[in-house]
Order: sequence, then C-alpha cells, then structure tokens
Amino acid sequence: MLTAKIAKRLEEICNQVAKEKSVDILALEIMPDHLHLFISCQPQMTIHKIVKAFKGRSSNILRKEFPVLLKLPSLWTNSYLVSTAGNISNKIIQKYIENQSKK
Repeated sequence: MLTAKIAKRLEEICNQVAKEKSVDILALEIMPDHLHLFISCQPQMTIHKIVKAFKGRSSNILRKEFPVLLKLPSLWTNSYLVSTAGNISNKIIQKYIENQSKK
C-alpha cells in the first residue's frame, strides 16, 4: 500500500520527524509493504522513542489523509529491526538500502 502518493507523503513525514528529532536520514527506501530507514542520531537518544515517533506520526497522518489505509487493522506492526553500522561503512549500507527497490 506504500506506493505512489502514499509513499511520497510518507517520505515527507519521515523528513519532518527527522528534523524535529535532530536525526539525519542517510538513506530511505519505501517498499510497498515496509521501509528501510538508515539514520544517524546522537548516542544518548533512545532508539525505541525515535522509532515510535516515525511510526506513530506517519500512521496518524497517512490514515487521516488516505482513507484506503483505514481498511488495515494498523499501518505498522509493533516490530522493527535496529542495528548499528559497526564495521560496515555508511556507503555500503546506503547502497544496500537504495538497491532494495531494484529487486
């Protein structure tokens, strides 16, 4: 369901949330049923609160602006994957995320 106008609006919302939370979006790829978001934030920020901000705001706004999404029991599940970059460079992660839509 995350295609066309909905995907474009989701990207706008993510950028807005990132700006408010002082988070840098390094890569963002929206797939039809999920998204990949690579961010940089201060170490003292609580990850689950950042995820909650992205998911909560986007769900609220998208379901108001696109009534077709109200057919779904929820826009997002409670689950998410968080990982640190570790020994992998940012460029490799960005390339991986960008290539998701080409699969």
